Amino acid sequence: MQQRLVPKIIKTTSYEQTEILQDVIKLYCPNGFDLDPTYSKGNFYKNGIPIPKLKFDINPQTEDTKYGDCTKLPLDDMSINSIIFDPPFIAGIQNKSDDGIIINRFGSFKNVSKELWNMYHNALREFYRILKPNGVLVFKCQDTIDSCKQCLSHVEVINYAIRIGFYPKDLFVLLARSRLIGKYHHKQQHARKFHSYFIVFIKQKCPVQYTGMNKTSGMVNNKSKR
Repeated sequence: MQQRLVPKIIKTTSYEQTEILQDVIKLYCPNGFDLDPTYSKGNFYKNGIPIPKLKFDINPQTEDTKYGDCTKLPLDDMSINSIIFDPPFIAGIQNKSDDGIIINRFGSFKNVSKELWNMYHNALREFYRILKPNGVLVFKCQDTIDSCKQCLSHVEVINYAIRIGFYPKDLFVLLARSRLIGKYHHKQQHARKFHSYFIVFIKQKCPVQYTGMNKTSGMVNNKSKR
């Protein structure tokens, strides 16, 4: 008797970033990603994850990565099918140090709600401009603490994206088994975050009417104002 193969169930959580990316590609981007505007060294693209067709970074780390600011890209309106975005998330710590691995590599914003989230907003508007209708945006983010205040960045990103015309189609949670503990964690006031998010947005009117959200979508004009 032939054994019946049980298909893999795609779930919302994983300890492996590669598994989440493979699942996102399977569900939403069967041809891979068109664009990575914060490519860095391309650490996303391992174990069969296809390298994007277009690679930009504000500080290019490879010879084939072009300079580009994620909030103002040299691309035409409605020219891209899919984007993978892994922006910075550190804020409130400005000085580089021996134990600040992420800060030393990527830098830091002065604060979350003004500088970091403002960059997220500008990037979302730019992605809305360059994405084709029904285009896919995969936005990686992590919640953070700023001046002892809990800043739920994934909530801010989702709310703003809906207001400008995106539909949050899916949400994946990347779990961590351990985290680096630095000198700023000696006096704990919040639970240490062992997760980050991959939010899948579609450029289309949100079919769910969330309480308090603007009911009009598509607030960003596709016409570039350069």
